[in-house]
Amino acid sequence: MYNKRSFYLAALLFFAFGINLQAQKASAEEQQILQGLDDKMEEYAGMAKAIWDVSELGFLEDKSTAILQNKLKEAGFKVESGLAGMPTSFVGSWGSGKPVIGLLAEFDALPGMSQAAVPYKEARPEVNAGHACGHHLFGAGSVAAAIAIKEWLEKTGASGTVRLYGTPAEEGGGGKVYMVREGLFDDVDAVLTWHPSQMNESSAESSLAVVGARFRFYGIASHAAASPWNGRSALDGVEAMNNMVNMMREHVPAETRIHYAIFRGGEAPNVVPAYAESSYYVRHPNAATLKDIFARVVKAAEGAALGTGTKMEYELEMGYYEVLPNEPLSELMYDKLKKVGGVKYTPEERAFATEIMKTYDHGKMTPETAMEIAPYTVNYVGTFASSDVGDISWVTPTASLGAATWVPGTSAHSWQAVAAGGTSIGAKGMMVAAKTIALSAVEIYKNPSIADQAMKKFKSLTGEDFKYESLVGDRKPPLDYRTN
Repeated sequence: MYNKRSFYLAALLFFAFGINLQAQKASAEEQQILQGLDDKMEEYAGMAKAIWDVSELGFLEDKSTAILQNKLKEAGFKVESGLAGMPTSFVGSWGSGKPVIGLLAEFDALPGMSQAAVPYKEARPEVNAGHACGHHLFGAGSVAAAIAIKEWLEKTGASGTVRLYGTPAEEGGGGKVYMVREGLFDDVDAVLTWHPSQMNESSAESSLAVVGARFRFYGIASHAAASPWNGRSALDGVEAMNNMVNMMREHVPAETRIHYAIFRGGEAPNVVPAYAESSYYVRHPNAATLKDIFARVVKAAEGAALGTGTKMEYELEMGYYEVLPNEPLSELMYDKLKKVGGVKYTPEERAFATEIMKTYDHGKMTPETAMEIAPYTVNYVGTFASSDVGDISWVTPTASLGAATWVPGTSAHSWQAVAAGGTSIGAKGMMVAAKTIALSAVEIYKNPSIADQAMKKFKSLTGEDFKYESLVGDRKPPLDYRTN
């Protein structure tokens, strides 16, 4: 879900502002860390591919979470699972004392995205889902970074704790929200995370806060020709709500995004629908403003029910804060990303990239764009997407990077993303992220003042009186949201 830029914005950055093509020189200690990760690349790529193979949906990631947890246990981490009411969640910890650095791992796939690892559209008959957002790489890459950090802490005897948070169901289930609400991040000094992408970048950027809800309308069934006057159409309620919300678009802040889908609209045209259901996402760069806009959407639903003689109930399914940027941490990660460098293709990988780029508009990008690193930017206004990482960023300083796990120009949530993610192209991008996070964490352990600066910036943005309150209130995790 979290693709921070369209490739059009990426192209603007690449060709208007210039690119860092050369990785900066790493220290001897950093080179050892990078080499250690290179030595295990095949192992971590195999983990990612195993998760890609099973492509499990949110809160149903039993095999995927086991793969990640088992690897951490083998490396000596203490692993606790089934946290915050979610069976597939976990936290793996190693070390003691401060600073406490948290890493994130996602591992859920998207429904209806079955695709083979080929540069043309071809479904895999054994699965109906696919890793169109690259979470198989996200999970395996973060585990790789966590183990590299653990090995450095063990070797040097430095003070510090590394934690790997296994966060289920990012795609609409919002697993991180429930872990934040449970207080699992309260003692963390910094969170370093990443996301698969079609580019290499690390900037201080916000996102859109989002609220998602299911609206259910209940009417009265009747014969649509013989006695329609006896019926009350639940579908009329859904459509009336949609009409009112669409008229409301003119009267909300311009940055607002509202989108919906009708899940149920009746069973037969000659029966007045007794039940109809729609799902809404409402987004805005500011969570406080978003609450007011969503309240108006609910009023539209209530009015629709009143006008159509139906009954309406709604269920708040998810709610994410916007990401709160943290410049000290983002600058650190950008510096380390430049030392790691981008993704260089083999001739075979370049041939794959060239072929798949024929299937979408990639602008001026070429396969070599994967080697490049986008310029550092700061943006406190939400971009085009939402993520449950936002909630974490409001309880502890958080920074993220994107790594070129997909061929340049690829859109997230596409079959092209699934295809590249199942190849060595995805694995190489994953290791760029693992290396960058590992170097960044080590730098914080060596210089704890970085964490202090990050916390100071964090508090200056939240304010001393800020108290986190989840946008989903006290509802339990929607463990069946992919099955109902």
